[in-house]
Amino acid sequence: MEQGLIAHRANGSDCYALDEDRLVISIRTGYDVDRVEIEYGDPFQSGIMGGNEKWSGMRQDITDCVRLSSQKLWSIVVEPRFHRCKYFFVLHDKEEVLYYFEDGCFCEEQLNIPGRVEQCFFFPWMNPSDINRVPEWVEDTIWYQIFPERFCNGNPELSPEGVKPWKCRRVGLMDFYGGDLQGIIDKLSYLEELGINGIYLNPVFASDTNHKYNTTDYTRIDPHFGSEETMIELVQKAHEKGIRIMVDAVFNHSGTKFAPWMDVVEKGPESEYFDWFFVHQWPIPIRGRDTRDGRFDSFAFTTMMPKINTNHPEVVDYFRKLCVHWVDDWGIDGIRFDVGNEVSHSFLRTLRSELKARRSQIYLMGEIWHDSLSWLMGDEYDAVMNYPFSQSIHNFFADESLSARDLEYSINRCYHMYMKQTNRVLFNLLDSHDTIRLYTRLGGNIEKFYQHMVLLFTMQGSPCIYYGTELAMPGGFDPDCRRCMPWKEIEAGKYDLPIQRMKQLIAMRKENPGCRAEAIHWIEEKEARLIHYIKTDGRQQIEVYLNASGEAQRIPIVGNALFSVGCKVDEAAEQGMIGVNGSIVLCR
Repeated sequence: MEQGLIAHRANGSDCYALDEDRLVISIRTGYDVDRVEIEYGDPFQSGIMGGNEKWSGMRQDITDCVRLSSQKLWSIVVEPRFHRCKYFFVLHDKEEVLYYFEDGCFCEEQLNIPGRVEQCFFFPWMNPSDINRVPEWVEDTIWYQIFPERFCNGNPELSPEGVKPWKCRRVGLMDFYGGDLQGIIDKLSYLEELGINGIYLNPVFASDTNHKYNTTDYTRIDPHFGSEETMIELVQKAHEKGIRIMVDAVFNHSGTKFAPWMDVVEKGPESEYFDWFFVHQWPIPIRGRDTRDGRFDSFAFTTMMPKINTNHPEVVDYFRKLCVHWVDDWGIDGIRFDVGNEVSHSFLRTLRSELKARRSQIYLMGEIWHDSLSWLMGDEYDAVMNYPFSQSIHNFFADESLSARDLEYSINRCYHMYMKQTNRVLFNLLDSHDTIRLYTRLGGNIEKFYQHMVLLFTMQGSPCIYYGTELAMPGGFDPDCRRCMPWKEIEAGKYDLPIQRMKQLIAMRKENPGCRAEAIHWIEEKEARLIHYIKTDGRQQIEVYLNASGEAQRIPIVGNALFSVGCKVDEAAEQGMIGVNGSIVLCR
């Protein structure tokens, strides 16, 4: 047995409380292991620990197993009667049986050595206040990300000086086109008809750039976007249509025109805000386009974005009061934290405690591009932007040497990084204001585009489309991914077909719980790049075929087609011909 591939820790994503009664326990093994049992029970069932009592528990097979690239991951949900659990594993391969404890693997003869102490795994107590609880509504939400300056100009009187005529072609880094909050209000019916029930807004606070990530005043809506009253109106009217609102919180850094930073620049160590930032040279030298010289810390060496010290009690209190205002007075439903892996853990814990006490269902989501378990233990974020998920999909389609099995391994890894409850509310996306647009990434291949969309809408989590994605809008890297929304062309019917397809995908997601379900069964086909999987919620099954093989494939048609692109059905033969880059979703 390959012992180096066996791994388990009685914390994190390996052992955690799903709710007040259920405990999730997982273990990784090599592919040589073909059976895993768990022996578990109450730590005190044979007496008080530390005595000479021989402990034994109930033994049960772990049957839920998924494949990773070099390991199997086995999981089970148990219900400890007294809300505490002691356990070990029994591992089987074709040649031996090993017992796995905290201190390693042992054979039965070793366990029977007189005086030997078994170092079992422990979950001491399922404290209700420690359970990771996520907002229930998020898993049923279809998000729509809006970059306000480029979505719709609803009040031209607010447009900044030098605003350019609205266009849906390439834009410049410093361009302004006049998008505002009134424009979003005006298009709520469009979003409602599309099937959207959640809006994620890029920053709306005062700033001298079009992207607003260099805040000058956190207490004021940018005057080119509207006023606080406009923001409240947007939230209220969105709620009337069943649409939730999530705002962008840029607390890792400010702009250089943020009053506390300007005070530091002027007064240095004498400023009451000096410790709000990380200043290492005084006077602050005015030189260079970046901060690699170390004169002060900033976001990604960007001079215009000095880094804020979220460890400082006054900073924590400042942003705490701000968020309370958004929640209590505006009625927002979620907060997305920009550069969410650099603000302090203690700050996030304080903020979560305050906001969840006021509204338990508020959604707190961090922008983190990598494994984020330490932020997702139930005391900081509810979820993160699931970039590992999107990158796994992009890599499969970009690298033709990868097989459907490689995609299975990668997707399974993404969904076993975190707790089950977290997976339900992960923010799944395929492009954003920070990335090349999906349609352009795929070289304008519309069939591949919809293959990506099918994966997005049939996986667990909360899917998000970036404004214009419903049109298959093109766009390169920033700033080209931030083009203006082509409303005239939409109204003229130019995009009727892609809009209808997006409506179909969203309706499929909402009406078929199998799309949102956790359970996924990957089916290996003879053709290595024919993706085939079944999702089920225990009552309904959906079956998905995506053909990335480069050749048309014939597949059996069982059930009703919920969505298809590039698929011709031979009803007499009950077969479907999936063209190159074709896709089909069936309901069984």
